[in-house]
Amino acid sequence: MKEKRTSDKIDFSFICPSCKIGKIKMTKTIYDVSDGDKMLLIKFECDKCQFSNNDIIPLTTNNAPGKITLKVSNEKDLKSKIYRSPIGRLEIPELELSVEPGPSADFYYTNIEGVLFRFENAVSIYRKNLENDDAEIDELDKILRNLRKALKGEFEFTLILTDLGGGSYILPEDKSKYSFQKFENDEVN
Repeated sequence: MKEKRTSDKIDFSFICPSCKIGKIKMTKTIYDVSDGDKMLLIKFECDKCQFSNNDIIPLTTNNAPGKITLKVSNEKDLKSKIYRSPIGRLEIPELELSVEPGPSADFYYTNIEGVLFRFENAVSIYRKNLENDDAEIDELDKILRNLRKALKGEFEFTLILTDLGGGSYILPEDKSKYSFQKFENDEVN
């Protein structure tokens, strides 16, 4: 199913925070995604320096706080959609990788493959900044090899998404590999 979208462009008169010359334009787009959810994409862009910033906000999803687990074992599983709110913690224990929540954390809507690309990029950048004789290089090379295998569906792993606010979710390609553990009120506070 295709995603439908509607857009509105609004001009703002505030100055670009990057170049201090241009004017910021805001575009808001509402996507009706194939799973029945609605997502609001907000884009700010400078008309002079092309500075841009995006935000994605789910409009209709209202999940309970909890821990979502997805077992990924093949290429089809990589197409499972994922929405991570800024307070969601995402981790892949087999690769010792995680994304922690925080005040400057972003929303993102992607699929499992997109998450793996993000991790591959982050690990590659970190590795490039190490000295050639750094003891971490062998471990990072192993993680990168396993990430590349995972992107081909040749490395099995578990993706865990923990969200105390309930805004994150996973739409699995294979529901038999998905589990959700709802947190009780005392676990959230």
